[in-house]
Amino acid sequence: MATVYQTIPQLSQPHLLTLADYSAQEILDLLDLAIKMKKPENKHRPLLQGKILGMIFEKSSTRTRISFEAGMLQLGGHAMYLNTQDTQLGRGETYGDTARILSGYLDGVMIRTFKQEAVVELATNSTVPVINGLTDDYHPCQVLADFMTILEVFGTLKGKKFAYIGDANNMSNSLMIGAAKVGMDLSIATPAGYAPNQWVIDAAEGFAKESGATLTITTDPKEAVNDAHIIYTDVWASMGQEEEAAERLAHFEGFQVNEALTALADPNYIFMHCLPAHREEEVTTAVLEGPHSVVFQEAENRLHAQKALLVALMADPSIEI
Repeated sequence: MATVYQTIPQLSQPHLLTLADYSAQEILDLLDLAIKMKKPENKHRPLLQGKILGMIFEKSSTRTRISFEAGMLQLGGHAMYLNTQDTQLGRGETYGDTARILSGYLDGVMIRTFKQEAVVELATNSTVPVINGLTDDYHPCQVLADFMTILEVFGTLKGKKFAYIGDANNMSNSLMIGAAKVGMDLSIATPAGYAPNQWVIDAAEGFAKESGATLTITTDPKEAVNDAHIIYTDVWASMGQEEEAAERLAHFEGFQVNEALTALADPNYIFMHCLPAHREEEVTTAVLEGPHSVVFQEAENRLHAQKALLVALMADPSIEI
């Protein structure tokens, strides 16, 4: 049988700041490309031969740095690590000025930082693609990997019930936007006082109306998990919140994802976590290492989903995959 090729997905926006930037079809096209990129025969396709990605880090990283760096190498390009303390950003140069400088040297920029406004300022002043590798508000690259994993397991996103248990943070924000875009029903359970910001809820509800998805915000983990196909959690104290860890531990009592809670889900549910996990806090080891867990498949898919994104943003659009 002849090999079937496809052209690179054409994205309507030159940057990825949040998943709200892209249509549902664009997200699905990226996921389709990611699944193709994961095939062994496509691992070392030099689709970004000679291209250079600058990677700005203001937050520590394992998965983000290694997956982007490995992805660029596998695609025939190069990734350049830029710690802000080793650049003039650490001495007060603006993100706007930095973007104008880097645009003359690089073919793309990925940034992992605190404030979403920093990513926006960088993209506004850049003539090369800018990718949000994580901010306090959003983590879109992780959600692309999450959705890719769900597609590998279930074959579809639309109509699946997704339950998020724990802190309303950058992960829940991005999952709300992404799920609403692609038509997944999402239930979020957080302790009182830790609910998602209203501006995220409003945005997600708007996208849900378009896709037919439902969005439920509750303080009852059992309600959220009931009949869920996907159960997702994250650490209760994110980077920068370490001083709140003890207080949060008390407030999040009853929100641990354990075998008693997961027994309420669909019998074929999968468990997901963006990692790193604090075992026996937000999730038990029995669930994290259990037969329903796909966390390490999900972690590997950061590489493949981001390679698809890099290709879509940086490769010659006439290339066939």
